Amino acid sequence: MNVSATLNAFRLLRSPSLCLPHATISTFNDLPVPLSNGFGNAEADIRAVVLDKDNCFAMPKENVVYKPYTDKFNTLLTHYPPPHILIVSNSAGTSSSDRYGTAASSLSSTTNIPVLQHSTKKPGCGPQILQHFLTAPGSRVTSADQIAVVGDRLFTDVLLANLMGSWSIWVKDGVVENRNPFISWERKLPGRLMDYGFKAPLPCSMR
Repeated sequence: MNVSATLNAFRLLRSPSLCLPHATISTFNDLPVPLSNGFGNAEADIRAVVLDKDNCFAMPKENVVYKPYTDKFNTLLTHYPPPHILIVSNSAGTSSSDRYGTAASSLSSTTNIPVLQHSTKKPGCGPQILQHFLTAPGSRVTSADQIAVVGDRLFTDVLLANLMGSWSIWVKDGVVENRNPFISWERKLPGRLMDYGFKAPLPCSMR
């Protein structure tokens, strides 16, 4: 059970806009690189990227890049090499799901990207992510609004970005179709909220 997601979901009762993404793409292959170009007329200065793994750039429970996404993945890595890229997964790198860090080590080895080791699952690990980018040698990140979070879940990846004061890119369809009724409902939620006038909150420096 993801206690962090459950607890933070209560914030959505007060602020439903926290689960709205700043940009939406169908699959990882549609990711705009550089990411600063992906937010319409908004003046984004994206210096670092947080990547979700499962059903974002990899098949669920696999620690390799989904082959059709290889070129896009390499392009992203060229524009955002370490220390300006970080994988944050709720499977690989968490103390509950990957106690000995085996999956994180495997994932980092196959992608050449560091994987965050975290005890609190998304969306509650924002402070650790920000600390990573602010202190990593050679990092050009000075504030949360210079970070973009890319992932396929509204209640973890997008909520994480908005709680951090960062930008979010929602991968709506992912690698494989998820027939879970909750996921189907989640995919329809942004449209319904926007029909009622809700908008994604501005990143921290633009508020």
